[in-house]
Amino acid sequence: MSSMQMLTKFESKSNRVKGLAFHPTRPLLAASLHNGTVQLWNYQMGTLMDRFDEHDGPVRAVAFHPTRPLLVTGGDDYKVKVWDIRPQNRRCLFTLHGHLDYLRTVQFHHEMPWILSASDDQTIRIWNSTSRQCIAILTGHSHYVMCAQFHSKDDLIVSASMDQTVRVWDISGLRRNTPNQQQQNSFDSFEAFSTVKYVLEGHDRGVNWASFHPTLPLIVSAGDDRQIKLWRMSETKAWEVDTCRGHFNNVSSALFHPKHELILSAGEDKTIRVWDMSKRTAVQTFRREHDRFWALCAHPELNLFAAGHDNGLIVFKLERERPAFALHQDTLYYIRDKYVRQHDLVTGSDVGVLSVRKLGNQYIQPRTLSFNPAERAVLVTSTADNGIYELATLPKDAGGELRDSTSDGKRGAGYSAIFVARNRFAVLDKNAQTIEIRDLNNTLTKTIKPPVQTSEIFYGGTASLLLSSPTAVVLFDIQQQKVLAELSTQVVKYAVWSSDGANVALLGKHTITIANKTLTQSSLIHETIRIKSGAWDDSGVFIYSTLNHIKYALPQGDNGIIKTLDQPIYLTRIKGKTLHCLDRSARPRTIVIDPTEYRFKLALLRHNYDEVLHIIRTSNLVGQSIISYLQKKGFPEIALHFVQDKNTRFELAIECGNLDVALETAVALNRPESWNRLAQQALKQGNHKIVETAYQRVRNFDRLSFLYMTTGAHEKLAKMAKIAEARGDQMSKFHNSLYTGDIVSRITVLRDVGLYPLAYMTAKTNGLEDMANDILDAAGLTEADLDDVPTFEMSTLRPPPVISGTELLQWPSLGSADNFFERALIEGRLAEGAPYVNGTDAAAANAALDEWEGDNAGPAAEQGDDEGWGLDEAIVPQAEEEEEEEEQADLADSAPGISEADLWVRNSPVAADHVAAGSFDTAMQLLNRQVGIVNFEPLKPIFLSIYRSSYAYLTANASMPPIQIPLRRQPTSSKPSQVYPIVSQTLQAITSGDLQSAYRAVRSNELPEAGKLFRSILHSLLFVVVSSQTEAKELRDIISSCKEYLLGVSIELERRRLVQDEPENVRRSLELAAYFTNCKLQPAHHTIALRNAMTVFSKAQNFATAAVFARKLIELNPAPKVLASARAVVTAGDRNPRDAVDFSYDQFTEFNVCAASYTPIYKGSPSVTDPYTGAHYLPKYKGQLDSLLQLTEIGAPASGLVSYV
Repeated sequence: MSSMQMLTKFESKSNRVKGLAFHPTRPLLAASLHNGTVQLWNYQMGTLMDRFDEHDGPVRAVAFHPTRPLLVTGGDDYKVKVWDIRPQNRRCLFTLHGHLDYLRTVQFHHEMPWILSASDDQTIRIWNSTSRQCIAILTGHSHYVMCAQFHSKDDLIVSASMDQTVRVWDISGLRRNTPNQQQQNSFDSFEAFSTVKYVLEGHDRGVNWASFHPTLPLIVSAGDDRQIKLWRMSETKAWEVDTCRGHFNNVSSALFHPKHELILSAGEDKTIRVWDMSKRTAVQTFRREHDRFWALCAHPELNLFAAGHDNGLIVFKLERERPAFALHQDTLYYIRDKYVRQHDLVTGSDVGVLSVRKLGNQYIQPRTLSFNPAERAVLVTSTADNGIYELATLPKDAGGELRDSTSDGKRGAGYSAIFVARNRFAVLDKNAQTIEIRDLNNTLTKTIKPPVQTSEIFYGGTASLLLSSPTAVVLFDIQQQKVLAELSTQVVKYAVWSSDGANVALLGKHTITIANKTLTQSSLIHETIRIKSGAWDDSGVFIYSTLNHIKYALPQGDNGIIKTLDQPIYLTRIKGKTLHCLDRSARPRTIVIDPTEYRFKLALLRHNYDEVLHIIRTSNLVGQSIISYLQKKGFPEIALHFVQDKNTRFELAIECGNLDVALETAVALNRPESWNRLAQQALKQGNHKIVETAYQRVRNFDRLSFLYMTTGAHEKLAKMAKIAEARGDQMSKFHNSLYTGDIVSRITVLRDVGLYPLAYMTAKTNGLEDMANDILDAAGLTEADLDDVPTFEMSTLRPPPVISGTELLQWPSLGSADNFFERALIEGRLAEGAPYVNGTDAAAANAALDEWEGDNAGPAAEQGDDEGWGLDEAIVPQAEEEEEEEEQADLADSAPGISEADLWVRNSPVAADHVAAGSFDTAMQLLNRQVGIVNFEPLKPIFLSIYRSSYAYLTANASMPPIQIPLRRQPTSSKPSQVYPIVSQTLQAITSGDLQSAYRAVRSNELPEAGKLFRSILHSLLFVVVSSQTEAKELRDIISSCKEYLLGVSIELERRRLVQDEPENVRRSLELAAYFTNCKLQPAHHTIALRNAMTVFSKAQNFATAAVFARKLIELNPAPKVLASARAVVTAGDRNPRDAVDFSYDQFTEFNVCAASYTPIYKGSPSVTDPYTGAHYLPKYKGQLDSLLQLTEIGAPASGLVSYV
């Protein structure tokens, strides 16, 4: 009994709450306050929707209309007010006057247009809300009437008064007749339509509340005598059934639970109490520290209650409504009304298979259900008695009388219980913080102390558990009793695994964390309202439900709404367009959804462009949200195909550079701003014909003239001069004369506008003496008047000659690859692309394996040319010191800005960016702190190469040094804080170039060359700059892989040196061959290492260990020839299971190989690591230079390589 919980759904702080009312269909709660305000809350969102402040004094009464958007309130100002609560029209519709004292309660009738009000004036009034008149006054109480309510079906009213009585009134006469309007002020006429049916006496003090049972002929009342009384009615009489005692102060309110045989009461003793109607005993008591309760109400449809107290209100429920369920293939097992039911999702058949009615008490539904398909068993848990579980077997054939779980069930104490294997289940004891592993006989087999404070356990894979703590989720291996992974999250309430077990969604109250099976987080989703459930779609999209929506979450975190809900549901499975779920009454439902939007986004995310095109062609996928999404993700060209609105099409066409569509929509829009934007975009692309059209449309003659001059269109330029003449635009005429080189026209313009000095000088400097003299005459001057004017040489101002006219050509622009979507959508078909081919060539690999097995393995290929240090030091010419001093003197009065190189250094923590800026010192400091590099000499060529490639050099004049132009990573960014140098070392270039060459060298048995390449790659990876966290992780993986290859190659080269120089040292040769197989290589290369070891050990007569390597080789499923050879070695080992040469190698213990001594470092033994590659070394090598790269100090503290800004 004591396990019943108050599950708080919403709580608000305010002035004292005197009245409460739930809206019957919408998530609204009205609260009337002692300070005169009426608040309207959305209790799902936790937001205040509105407030009404027209009452003068406290408001004690409030109620919603059952079907219309109306609210009625009553206050201490004796007024009854009716409000319109529609969002666009919230206001007071009318006020009813008539009461002579405080209003205590108000209520709408469920059918008739009546309003009921109870008042301290000792009367109850019934008002017609249509005519806005009082139609009945119920008199008889001799003190304040504290409460009055309509019966939900019958023509009855129940009232409670401080005169210590509860009265039941019959108002059937009121339904049949309406009082005469002429006699509406006569009390006799009002009373003729209502009679007192019963007077219930029994309370010793005033009665504060009375209410009907929703279905039974029962009344509950609460009074200042601290008692709750239960009354029963018949057709002729009413009598007291029993009294519930327990409150320590006045009881403010009491009501019946709408679904269970329970009574809820609230009082001034700061408690809400729950009573068993049949036993008249207290089931549960909920206390507050400082707040007296004044009001209590129940939702008419949902399992929700609200209570008002001195400092606000609380919305709560008394039981969890999430049904316990488990899904196995096409069958859903769930619990409804304490029966385990089996529902076939394909056929829809639904049958009960087991009763769990005796698990806990009747008011507490089971919390979880875990299903074991191998044994057809279920584990059911309940919160009763501080947590219990029951293990029971389901019958094979459904039907017949349902068996109770107690008949053969095994029960125990525990908060959570789940199956972890076919014959094992785990039980969490939350109080003792232990996890018990039990078999199917409920026998304890193992007790585990969890590594973290655990509040819940979930399935984590076979023999593994997910442990939920307040701050993290831990993946825990039960057998090894060790933590496999940990993920920081908020409190997790549910864990939902995908069907293939590759991904898990961790559901909290307001968050969803999506991770893979090793708890590597891929996304985190926040919701403002409660998350209720979730399930995985077949395509790998997580579908989840909140209080009022069904939503989707893509793997990278994008989410959106699929459907709006009236009431919460609990998702069980998604199959195509069908969503299977359970509603709050635990009844299976199916909902048809449209998955087009999230499948479209998923296809974009996975670059599955065929699927994208299929959806575009077959679906009506439209809407502003999908267009915005495509723009945000960089696919405006796809968004263009969804849009019909001209303005939006124009914006998208400009964004993706589609000039044809932009021109088409600009013609349709025909607005100056559209033509100007089109001209600007076309000018960027060099399409001067569209630029010309745009300028012509907006009549931008000046820009047209300049465009014709730059394209060499002399005929059009001459026309522009005539147009300027016709327009009378002197400045335009002057420009056109400049562009065409028409000196006479230029002089004429200057003369016409009265600029005689300029006109005269232009004529003189161009040798036009006659025109110069005419200008002097027009100005009234002679040459003698110009003796003090200096003379000038002949003018050389001429328009540049047209070398290659581009009037009929488009300007060259940067070529780009054909857009997949535009090509496919325009051509109406999918382009045939070459199929993806894996870089590993099986035939070449097998040939290499045969060569490795040969006795006379040839030496590796000659190494390439060494990269010397003899680089041209004068790459960036420096000005002479004298020139520098002169320049500084000239610029002494100006303040220099921040140089580009300084911005690069300031903005980036990446060493490569500091190298690009020429700040080698800070770059070396960064590399030392991040990865412990102390020897920079091998990196000098890379430093110089990056620096050189970060600038372009423009020769302006043969006598001047070239102009140094810094190359930016993001040329369009203008913010100083976002300026970075161009990326010279890319991950893609390394993985597709040098890394593939290194792999080929390994396959070709060119190990010295392979070692050189892997070493060079690891050097280059120090300076790679990536653009995302995903690429940063890929970079770390490649560094680790290259380290493994370099270590393996180094071990094998050492073995070959040993065979040549010390052929008698067979033991060491065997050890090195064995250690080579421990390196984590790709399968094709691991096969090489295993074949090598198998051959070496066979030749040394170590048949037992040779067979070990042969078995590992067989597991890799090599080529038939290799497989036959391996099986032969296994057979030889089985016939002669011994080793002729003793050596140090333990195949059963995990170990790392010391990269300096090539000896094993077994698990648990002390070791130090290379801070860059992570290679392991024996402690004695700490502080020395690493042997693989000769760069880092072994064991040096380091923060980790930074490659992403």
